[in-house]
Amino acid sequence: MSKRLIALAALGLALIGSPALSAENRCGWLHNPTPGNLWLDDSESTWILMSQGMPDEALGMENIPDFSERDYVRTNGNYGYACACIEVDTESRDGIDRVVAVYSFKQLKLSKCENDRNLPKPE
Repeated sequence: MSKRLIALAALGLALIGSPALSAENRCGWLHNPTPGNLWLDDSESTWILMSQGMPDEALGMENIPDFSERDYVRTNGNYGYACACIEVDTESRDGIDRVVAVYSFKQLKLSKCENDRNLPKPE
């Protein structure tokens, strides 16, 4: 059996055993309260992108620019929250909802999230 065929078979088996991921668009409050902590609160959950003490952060974090330069609420020095939509892959494991990959980011006016009754109020 050729090495290529073995590699394809191994890849196929790996894909069968892994959960299916598909990009989804999530919009809500994007919080960055302190260094190394970033999450999105939308109408369904709190989606962690990175958190101090977690072993890894979402892939594609470079797709999220410095959003403190636009419509933004400062809560702690240069840290705070904004309204945004992000195209992401997510997973839920052990009761924790995580973003595993970020593909795109669009910052919205604060009023967009403020007027959305399905979103929790930012803290």
